[in-house]
Amino acid sequence: MSLDGVSLSALLAELNTKLTGGRIDKVFQSDKYTLILWIRQSNENLRLLISVNPKHPRIHLTEGTLENPATPPAFCMLLRKHLEGGRIASILQHSLDRIALMSIDFRNEDGTIITKCLISELMGKHSNIILTQDQVIIDAIKRVGLSISRTRQVLPRMEYTYPPGQMCLNFFETPIPVFFNTLKTLQTTPVTKAIIQTGIGIGPITAKEIVWRAGLPADILVEALDNSDIIALQEATESIITHLNSKEIEPTVIVNAENQLVGIASFNLEHLIQKNTKHHFFTMSEAVEFIDSLSGKKKLPEQTILFKIVTEESNRLQRKKIILTKELSDATSADSFRKFADIIMANLYSIPEDQNMISLPDLYHDSPEDNQISIVIDTKLSPLENAQSYYSKYNKLKRAQELLKEQLFQCIHETSYLDSILVALEHATNSSELADIREELINSGYLKKAGKRRMPIPASKPLTITTQDGLTILVGKNNRQNDIVTFKQAQHNDIWFHTKDIPGSHVILRSGSQTPSLQSIQLAAHLAAYYSKASQSSNVPVDYTQRRYVKKPSGAKPGFVIYDHQSTIYVTPDENLVNSVLKKS
Repeated sequence: MSLDGVSLSALLAELNTKLTGGRIDKVFQSDKYTLILWIRQSNENLRLLISVNPKHPRIHLTEGTLENPATPPAFCMLLRKHLEGGRIASILQHSLDRIALMSIDFRNEDGTIITKCLISELMGKHSNIILTQDQVIIDAIKRVGLSISRTRQVLPRMEYTYPPGQMCLNFFETPIPVFFNTLKTLQTTPVTKAIIQTGIGIGPITAKEIVWRAGLPADILVEALDNSDIIALQEATESIITHLNSKEIEPTVIVNAENQLVGIASFNLEHLIQKNTKHHFFTMSEAVEFIDSLSGKKKLPEQTILFKIVTEESNRLQRKKIILTKELSDATSADSFRKFADIIMANLYSIPEDQNMISLPDLYHDSPEDNQISIVIDTKLSPLENAQSYYSKYNKLKRAQELLKEQLFQCIHETSYLDSILVALEHATNSSELADIREELINSGYLKKAGKRRMPIPASKPLTITTQDGLTILVGKNNRQNDIVTFKQAQHNDIWFHTKDIPGSHVILRSGSQTPSLQSIQLAAHLAAYYSKASQSSNVPVDYTQRRYVKKPSGAKPGFVIYDHQSTIYVTPDENLVNSVLKKS
């Protein structure tokens, strides 16, 4: 859960007051999502953290430190070049959207001031950090090409445009009666949802708080409101606006009995008090940093090292794939070289020796008219030698086609295998699981075996979860565990789950002779989607079939299987659901 635009406005106003005029001393990038800026301000060193982690995008001051990679990422090096030494001119918000604009001034050698802008788009899985100058993108922490988005690309040297948004009202600028007159048009919509759809930057927490303060049921429809209800909603909205405009914010975080985040806002949350614990903070940065301590695990040092090794190898294979694809495309033109050679041989004695481009009758043309073809000739060679050269190219490319197809297939297969390793690393939670992955990389030839003997680490075990109807679900979190749950622990009648054409975990629903409920099937599919490369996606296809129809080809890499007789179910992974299931098991 991240801040909505309303509470983000208070946070950015706080950062603007605290950091404006400060000089950026250092820039660090601890991982692929997170930047830390060291800022010198009035004899005080401050650290600004900006993260575009899709699970928890945020921007705030921090007291903590993060481990930085030995070699800074390319985007970090670019920011050091462009930002270090600059002074922060302002930190503003675009409209009331979840977009922070940090303007940074630099003085040129001729004394003129140039301004660059570091834009933080804090929008879930679409979050990004973009550096611009004069509305032109210098670079971004996540480049978005045409293959990713057809509506908006984020690439160097392109003009920066804001993310597409709905035509909503800013309730800081719009008169409250006008705001609710617009809301009345959504007659069949619940009031909470109507408030979100009418106002820009209003999230569910803010909308529910307005409805609560108005004394209305959370599920009441707009068409059921009378004049007194509208007045109550206007007064509730005005109470929040007035409070925020006065700059007297009350950073509030609500957690439940399991210490899980329930809500965060820049004002007092009254509707979440029951059965929950309220935490108040002096600043919004403290509140956001507090919820960061509640969310998720931190990467282990070994995890970061292995992730870097596998990512570099995967990038190498991607480059190799591009080269092989181009060479294969060239090889498919082999027949044209044979055609050129045949035409030259047919006209061997009529070819002039001083021309590097000749036009000859095309022997393979269907029509006798307009059948000329242009052929490039090497003037250093005789016509016969030119023909022999084309025949040689034809034979070479013809032989290369089959070899290139095989190499391309192996390259794609190996890339998919490394993707499965990256998924396992992403979900690894202890040293045992990391040891499994390291051992697999050694056996596959990606790592050298350590010269020094390591301390023995107990073998990791697959996740075991019990459904509400008493069935057991087994989840393999890496390729070693995948082979174990599928071929050693599962019975022939058990149901096997895996994301369709996406690297991920093998999940077994141990049904035995009984027919599992739809709820159990959905839970197993949910776990398969969550523990996969598509954990941040929606409507993820998950195939499931009986274990008897899952086979491992001879000589296949760990975790690789083939299967048939499958059905497909579509699920959207929910981390909160997975965490609640794991805690119960």
